[in-house]
Amino acid sequence: MPNWLKLVISLILPQLVGGTGALFTITSINSWYQTIKKPFFNPPGWIFGPVWTILYVMMGIACYLIWKSGHPQKRPLLTLYFVQLGLNGLWSPVFFGMESPILGLVVIVPLLVSVFLCVKKFKLVSPWASGLMIPYLAWVSFATVLNFSIWWLN
Repeated sequence: MPNWLKLVISLILPQLVGGTGALFTITSINSWYQTIKKPFFNPPGWIFGPVWTILYVMMGIACYLIWKSGHPQKRPLLTLYFVQLGLNGLWSPVFFGMESPILGLVVIVPLLVSVFLCVKKFKLVSPWASGLMIPYLAWVSFATVLNFSIWWLN
């Protein structure tokens, strides 16, 4: 497969995952989510779309850098990437769609671990790919604390 096609696929897949998750978020954000208690550090709703869009682009580029490499660990690293992407895609339907902060935690904690492992292991193949995942790790860390706080308060 040509590298340009790998890049296109790598950029589109996270956006599709994010778009699918947004469908669940949109239906709950103006109903259930408005009625629950949230911590003082809960960001305004408008910030999530732009942040996730940027993070998905960075994730896609990181995936591409691993995918185009000839490194022997490419396949297990891509598997790890797709595991975290799957968990990312599962979180919104669980947290927002099922309106369940506790089940959201069940999803987001393994997501956090898998993103951490991506950052750590991608560095072996591409320091750039690893670096591109660091803002995502920071955001998922924050989201984990936020998810826990919402569960705790409700």
